[in-house]
Amino acid sequence: MELIFDVFNYSITAILIGIAGAWVFLIKSMTDSFRFTPHLDKFENKSKTTPKVSIILPARNEEEFISKCLDSLIEQDYPNYEIIVINDSSDDSTGKIISEYAKKNSKIIPVTSKPKPEGWMGKNWACMEGYNKATGELLLFTDADTTHSKNVISLAASHLISFDLDALSAIPKMLTFDFWTKITLPMISTFLHTRFSALNVNDPSKKTGYFFGSFFIIKNETYKNVGMHEGVKGEIIEDGALGKKVKEAGYKMKMVRGEYLIDAVWARDKDTLWNALKRLMIPLYLQNGKIAIGIFFAVLFLLFIPFPVLASSILLPSETISSKILCVSAAISSILIYIGAIIEVKIGLGLRGIYAVFAPLGSIVVVLGFLSGLIQAKDSASITWRGRSYSMKDHTQNSINV
Repeated sequence: MELIFDVFNYSITAILIGIAGAWVFLIKSMTDSFRFTPHLDKFENKSKTTPKVSIILPARNEEEFISKCLDSLIEQDYPNYEIIVINDSSDDSTGKIISEYAKKNSKIIPVTSKPKPEGWMGKNWACMEGYNKATGELLLFTDADTTHSKNVISLAASHLISFDLDALSAIPKMLTFDFWTKITLPMISTFLHTRFSALNVNDPSKKTGYFFGSFFIIKNETYKNVGMHEGVKGEIIEDGALGKKVKEAGYKMKMVRGEYLIDAVWARDKDTLWNALKRLMIPLYLQNGKIAIGIFFAVLFLLFIPFPVLASSILLPSETISSKILCVSAAISSILIYIGAIIEVKIGLGLRGIYAVFAPLGSIVVVLGFLSGLIQAKDSASITWRGRSYSMKDHTQNSINV
């Protein structure tokens, strides 16, 4: 019996050593990402032109946020731009707010989106409706719950031109409003500094392409050549899918830090947080169910398992060497998870350090959200987003490769 107990302990210890190694890699990737990702406003401005920028702003039930967004866009110091605001079948006062702003400011072009065709995601269709009214050489896509500093368009356009880019995306500051988002988002964000980091996006030898939907600017010609939003009409994570297409087509793209210039909202409350977590897992499952399940278990072990193992080792102590080694391994893995959480909470999200204390709770929320996404991916209406239910069975998802 003691032999079986030791074999079990050493097996779990081996897993924990692997988890610790993975977190050492994650923490290094995070620090490299913060240190080496270029900034939106730190470059040699070689631009001598101000091509027209068409801001495309889809809005569905955004009465709480859209006024702040429009105020920030109206006050831009860029001399040549238009703001195309699409009311995407809102059933609140969003449409009325857009109309009132359009009456007061000639830069604002209001668009009422026609009913979404079969096979389209709502936001993707709204973006196409807005694009059909665009007259700019450059297209800036943003969200209605995003606010911008007054020089951000000038910086984005001149940065794109100075580096002869086809597309540029800026990483915003992610605003968090509720306790659950504040403890969960740091655990998700740690993974953005690995495969989907700006360093990989900016490396021409890497296949990684990604946009932040809250802010990316792209040449009109490039957008047309990669198929526009029509080419990603069925994608849940349309910004990731479009960025991927731009990179795969060989266009020059860049991701920069802009968290001191752009504020965006990832989840507004615990309900949108839950749907956002499911929304991350569903594309993976639809590509390859077995691999998606494997990724779920990898996340389970990386984010959560060290904590209950450590707790059980402390609460149920044993004098065997294997038990002591297991306890030490669990402690090291747990500490590394906390270090990653602290870095992301303080540097990445600008939150108070106290939220890193709740890393185990945030981790289990992520795990349960991913599990719910896996389960719902099999249903006829597998996801709800912005008040719409989507059946994903017939939609191939290419925004995130497994």
